[in-house]
Amino acid sequence: MTESRPDQPVEASGARPPLTKKERMGIDRVAMPEQDALVRATNFREVNLGLTYQLAMVEAQRCLECPKPYCVDGCPVAVNIPRFIRLLRDGDLPAAAESLLNDNALPCVTGRVCPQESQCEGVCLRAKTGKSVAIGSLERFVADWAQAHPEGLPVQHAEPNGRRVAIVGSGPAGLTAAGELAKKGYDVTIFEAFHAPGGVLIYGIPEFRLPKDIVQAEVDRLVESGVKIEANAIIGKTFTLPKLRERFDAIFIAVGAGLPVFMNVPGENLKGVYSANEYLTRVNLMGAWQEASDTPVLHGRRVVVVGGGNVAMDAVRTSKRLGAAEATIAYRRSRDELPARAEEVHHAEQEGVRFELLTAPLEVIGDESRWVTGLRCQRMELGEPDASGRRRPVPVPGSEFEIPCDMVVVAIGTRSNPLLTASAPELHVNEWGYITTDEFGMTSMPGVFAGGDIVRGAATVILAMGDGKRSAASIDSYLRGTWPPAPPEEPTPPAERKHAPVTASA
Repeated sequence: MTESRPDQPVEASGARPPLTKKERMGIDRVAMPEQDALVRATNFREVNLGLTYQLAMVEAQRCLECPKPYCVDGCPVAVNIPRFIRLLRDGDLPAAAESLLNDNALPCVTGRVCPQESQCEGVCLRAKTGKSVAIGSLERFVADWAQAHPEGLPVQHAEPNGRRVAIVGSGPAGLTAAGELAKKGYDVTIFEAFHAPGGVLIYGIPEFRLPKDIVQAEVDRLVESGVKIEANAIIGKTFTLPKLRERFDAIFIAVGAGLPVFMNVPGENLKGVYSANEYLTRVNLMGAWQEASDTPVLHGRRVVVVGGGNVAMDAVRTSKRLGAAEATIAYRRSRDELPARAEEVHHAEQEGVRFELLTAPLEVIGDESRWVTGLRCQRMELGEPDASGRRRPVPVPGSEFEIPCDMVVVAIGTRSNPLLTASAPELHVNEWGYITTDEFGMTSMPGVFAGGDIVRGAATVILAMGDGKRSAASIDSYLRGTWPPAPPEEPTPPAERKHAPVTASA
């Protein structure tokens, strides 16, 4: 059987003979094929190419089908991982896809951007004596197969129950909640502030990590199931939350936390300084990297990105693809403390990104025309652990130096945008502006629920999806008159859900 790209997957030809546990333990984890680093640093095509059918089948054999599947416990949306992998290994791709889609509203997305290494793969028993099963790669393979074969997986239309639910925000939490509620027969309308749905999946994550057509196909499947989407609708301006509540039986708020945090250093208002939010939105949502785009973006030749999280990696790798001869990460802690996924750091290094670690910005320097010419920094060393448990960066006296550059991107975190909450004073927020909820996701306004980054603070796509799935179940219980629902099996501790903004360079 010839190998295939994930967008043209090969049909399964039947199950493979079962292997013994010893034989499974002897199989090495397969590597994800990817573009050559020097080539991909000049284009916006996807870096990871996906597993071939043959590689997926080999990797599926590595799953030991543990009696206690810790991988499921490690998944925020509780995907039945052993089941879809077993069905894949048995050669039944339609059943594997159906199983996966039943648990996960956005499997093509999570198969690409979910931090599996710290969640499902992190608790895989195989990781105790070697390498975990490549759950994310297998999820992507099955999800891509499902997306390429819609005729084999028709969308199910639930019997309408006569109740209407509004979703505010079309990011991962909102899309997940919409899909779960549509399956239960609710009339669901998503209100999206931008002109295109997808939230952070569209405006925040670059094409080379998550292609836009992949996200659009996931959205299209939800629309086919009956979900309606109203774009260019800003809740707090176009509609207030109380007015929206009058029209719908329940509301789920999933607007994220997209207000940028800046460094508060001199020169930060010079020309050539971007927040990562603006920079990535211009490139991703507005298509500024394309020649025909009406949205301009600077193509810096020497770019410094301040921060060490996934957003910082996305920004610095984007700058390389836009022609930067020098692309540098400035991060105030050491490599061990980098909050970005190890894969993203590895890919950035392969693509020629330079890392200035233990480096803290002091001032953005400019010329007489107020254009950026450099970033004055100071060396740091690690002291005693702080409240986060990580060693605190301490300035090294007399260690100031300058990084010459013509563009600076600030990627040190985000915080809540008060636009929506300001229009609903009865909606309680904490001291940092995040919406407060009970253990079921209900806010201080009856029938209004919230989840994702607007409750947690900046977090991951999969955690937002988990909130969306749990809140959909709560909304269903509330509207069916079975409130309160049974407590979640493992409720997220309030301390983790209502915290101060965590910055990527902290």
